[in-house]
Amino acid sequence: MAKVRKKPFRMCVGCQEMKIKKDLIRIVRTPDETIEIDYTGKKSGRGAYICPQQQCLEKARKGNRLEKALKHSVSSEVYEKLLQELESSE
Repeated sequence: MAKVRKKPFRMCVGCQEMKIKKDLIRIVRTPDETIEIDYTGKKSGRGAYICPQQQCLEKARKGNRLEKALKHSVSSEVYEKLLQELESSE
């Protein structure tokens, strides 16, 4: 009989809800202190997760939640890239 694997959950920095990891977008602070969108979910560094919805991105930006989660300042270019990513996925 096959063993059922537990699905990993992560908290969205925008809405603060626990969701399945694959449904979220990972933003990572790499060891060389750059902020990138991690499409694979496997880049090394400190990560934060966000829902693929504009409301969550706006909440995270207003509350500086991404900066707090990554323990690093996030430039407006990263937010713009995330916004473009969200608009293209809809």
